Amino acid sequence: MAIIYISLVLLGLLTMYYITSYTVEERDKAQQRLFDEHQEHMKAEIEHLKESIFTKRIYHTHHKAEKVMGFIKEDLRNINSGNIDETKTKVIKYANFAARAIYDMKWYDPPIQTIRNQIFNTNINELIKFIVDNIFLRLSSKMEGVEFKLDFDKNLPKVHINEFVIWEIIEPLIQNSVDHAGNTNLVITITTKFDKVNSKSLIIIQDNGSGLLPNLLETDSNGIQNVFNENVTTKNVKERRAGYGCYIAYEMAVKRFGWKLSAKNLKSGCSFIIEINN
Repeated sequence: MAIIYISLVLLGLLTMYYITSYTVEERDKAQQRLFDEHQEHMKAEIEHLKESIFTKRIYHTHHKAEKVMGFIKEDLRNINSGNIDETKTKVIKYANFAARAIYDMKWYDPPIQTIRNQIFNTNINELIKFIVDNIFLRLSSKMEGVEFKLDFDKNLPKVHINEFVIWEIIEPLIQNSVDHAGNTNLVITITTKFDKVNSKSLIIIQDNGSGLLPNLLETDSNGIQNVFNENVTTKNVKERRAGYGCYIAYEMAVKRFGWKLSAKNLKSGCSFIIEINN
């Protein structure tokens, strides 16, 4: 009887072990399938996000390239023996930006060497001055009542980044002040500083307008200020393509270059601050 009892107990234990092992194995297979499906879903979400950012970036770049092509045609119509060198410099710069816009249309994740490379030596001071003088100040009908003040640190180091990619960061931030400051006597001050001790460069774009709404300066769960989130606009009217300029500038400056970009309100107006670790 003892042998029979022990045999039954042993058989029960073996049966329980088999059932438990089978159940755990099936659970592991189900978890692995769930993990694989989740991984595929995440990959699809990432690809969709990249394509979405790509589409918005191309829209903004296309709009700028269209404007630049108009400048090229105007400069060529007004060329003469007295301004040929100046016109040649501007047209080459405009053409290079248009070429970059066309290049960006090839893919949403361009090779890193086309963006960051030792062959690039961009002088940020010169780039900002060119954007102000030859983009914003050329639009005289829209620039009435707008004054630009430039205060550059001549010791600001050059950066090994394609200047036309930096152009896509700087211009939307300046445009934000132009479009949303709400001041007919608007003064936009652009300052560059170099902190030699901490090896840090600063680009500060500020205006004397009405400033940003307090909720736009709040941060979301990811620590990003709302003004830099997608589809967020400070325009009074909700336009179809509004809310992408600051978003794209943040995506490129912070997530692609590792810079810091923040916004804050002043006593009068607001400022955008870009921090670059040299």
